[in-house]
Amino acid sequence: MPNDPPLTAHAAMGHRGFLLTAWPWRTSGYLLSTVPVVVVAGLPLALIGLPLLLAASPDAALGERAFLAVLGALLVAGLGPLATIPLARLERQRLRLVDDRPTGSAHRRPPGRDALPWLRTRYTEPVTWRELGYFLLLAATVPVLYTALLTVLIFHLGALTAPLILLGSDGPMALGPVKVSTPAAALPYAVAALVLLPAVPYLLALVAAAQAALARAMLQRGSGERLQAELVEVARSRARLVDAFEAERRRIERDLHDGAQQRLLSLTMKLGLAQMDLPPGSAADTVAGAHQEAKQLMTELRELVHGIHPRVLTDRGLAAALGELADRSPLEVAVEADLPGRLPRHVESTAYFAAAEALTNAAKHSVAVRAGLTARWDDGVLTLEITDDGAGGAEPGHGTGLTGLADRVAVIDGRLLVSSPAGGPTLIRVELPCSPNQPTSA
Repeated sequence: MPNDPPLTAHAAMGHRGFLLTAWPWRTSGYLLSTVPVVVVAGLPLALIGLPLLLAASPDAALGERAFLAVLGALLVAGLGPLATIPLARLERQRLRLVDDRPTGSAHRRPPGRDALPWLRTRYTEPVTWRELGYFLLLAATVPVLYTALLTVLIFHLGALTAPLILLGSDGPMALGPVKVSTPAAALPYAVAALVLLPAVPYLLALVAAAQAALARAMLQRGSGERLQAELVEVARSRARLVDAFEAERRRIERDLHDGAQQRLLSLTMKLGLAQMDLPPGSAADTVAGAHQEAKQLMTELRELVHGIHPRVLTDRGLAAALGELADRSPLEVAVEADLPGRLPRHVESTAYFAAAEALTNAAKHSVAVRAGLTARWDDGVLTLEITDDGAGGAEPGHGTGLTGLADRVAVIDGRLLVSSPAGGPTLIRVELPCSPNQPTSA
């Protein structure tokens, strides 16, 4: 909105009343505080890069200069970030003097608190090297730029006060290339300096805005890095949701198995005993009917509990669960499982339900008679292959359940491959990433 307050010094320069706001003072503070930052950054960088400075000496031999240049580059690359990373945090805080926009850290949070993961994370981030480049550029340009700026300000102040200075002195006074000897001769320069006095805050603000733009460009995360960080956070949140979903699934299965199923079993047994105690008649027939319905409900509840999360998967692992799944399938299923032990729970659960969905699709849609189920773990990847001798023609977009299966697999960064030509056979291949240190013995 036009009436919104400016967020940066550059934007504030275009508003009326700039000289009456706090922005000139903020930009002056930003420029003044740059000097100690450059000194603090320049001293360690100069010490680290001393071989590079020695390599520039014309008195050294070519081999010595090459050795010193390589050594200096290695020292700057190896030790420079240790000096510039904390200073970059200070720079992002200092940037608020001339830029009210958010200035969050551009670094990722390293795993754990040990030094080695921290160093590995920091030295592989592009922003770390941009920070080093920023301070090298600052150390090289600030002395020259600020010296020129200070020269302009001293000249302006000298021209403004020249008549007063010449009132108490007899000698001439130099105003740049011009020399004046009397207050009358210095008066035109003083008037010009007075007219140009309001331009000084604009000059300071312009220099501060340029330096702030450079700082934001080099110290903040780029658009590609922001997108990558957002994708990483989405993947982490998705993994947390998967873990929460699986934990809730196991809780529901446990509550049904240990609660409702046990009470229904007790009710079935009591109805059976009551049927035996009653004499033949309408009451006995009613109890017998209730007993049969209770047993049927018991069977349905057992199937429901098994569909939520099979107990054998929790207790004995994926290989045993796939064997039980094959026994329960209406197809003739040959199972081959070559697994090193127990896999992470979310991998086992995804693989099991992928196999269950694939076998269900084969039984419902492909008119298959036999199927094969193979599971193997190799080089950090769990591969699951389901084949059937059905009519083929399975495609994810045709509503055969493969779309949901692909979504389930994609949640843990896996992939689904389908080969199902018309006339069969159908091959479904599921690949689930599983790092080598994740499987554990059963």
